[in-house]
Amino acid sequence: MSPPSARERRFADYLAGLVAAEDRAALAALRRGLGKEPGEAAEVFPYVVPWLSSDAGRRDREDEEQAYFLVASLFAWHQGAWPAEGDRRRATNLGASFRLAARSRDEGGEPGVERRFVALLNCHRADLPVHLRHAVGLLKAKEIPVDWAELLHDIRRWDSASRSVQRAWARAFWGHAGPSDDAAHATDDQAATAAER
Repeated sequence: MSPPSARERRFADYLAGLVAAEDRAALAALRRGLGKEPGEAAEVFPYVVPWLSSDAGRRDREDEEQAYFLVASLFAWHQGAWPAEGDRRRATNLGASFRLAARSRDEGGEPGVERRFVALLNCHRADLPVHLRHAVGLLKAKEIPVDWAELLHDIRRWDSASRSVQRAWARAFWGHAGPSDDAAHATDDQAATAAER
């Protein structure tokens, strides 16, 4: 799956800049877009419309608007973001965030998190804003970061026939044992390299 575009990354950086600048008015305006369709909260327009593509077709434009408006509102509500890292080998999609949420309850895990995650993976595009609002609410309560550029990118590709977004999230949630396993894999890799010599 392709990474977020430069424009999607710049938009996420722009949103983070509102927090850095302590622009409470802008963040409050963006939060008023929660649970609303693009255009229902006009105070969101100045912060989102400049980022929208002017050359998209009608259907693409609607999908783009929904994604940008939704991410802006969700970000204003929960500003926790994955740290910017030069090394992007580790997944930082919503599946990775949910993995942290599932493991967070005293490291014993929380079964309700997995149920919510499965419901999110199964939802249709029309229901995605509601499911994402609940998902981000859960992540906010647990102080778990979200990669906002990645989420924007993924929302725009939600209806892919191959379900590539859902598959990538599932791999991040169930497929990787986490950072402590990274050290074990590195040790295994080093041992294999030494054995080859």
